[in-house]
Amino acid sequence: MKAKHSAKPMPSLRSDAEAEAFVSTADLSRYDLSGFEPMNFEIEPKTAALNMRLPEPLLQALKRKAKARGIPYSRYVRLLLEQDLNKD
Repeated sequence: MKAKHSAKPMPSLRSDAEAEAFVSTADLSRYDLSGFEPMNFEIEPKTAALNMRLPEPLLQALKRKAKARGIPYSRYVRLLLEQDLNKD
């Protein structure tokens, strides 16, 4: 009977090159990926600007929510807009 292997922790990868080399050779099924979360990449260039006035409490609430997610508040506002527009 085969012994069950416990999942290995992911190594610390310090560059894209290290990550590419690791992924190209590693058997990812042997690693603990439970701490990973989906990530959105912002590829499209931002060429337009939006300027709006908000009540200070609303802006502060946006900043708190964005900080809790670990992203800049302007990106959080863009995320909310994209999510709403993608509902349709």
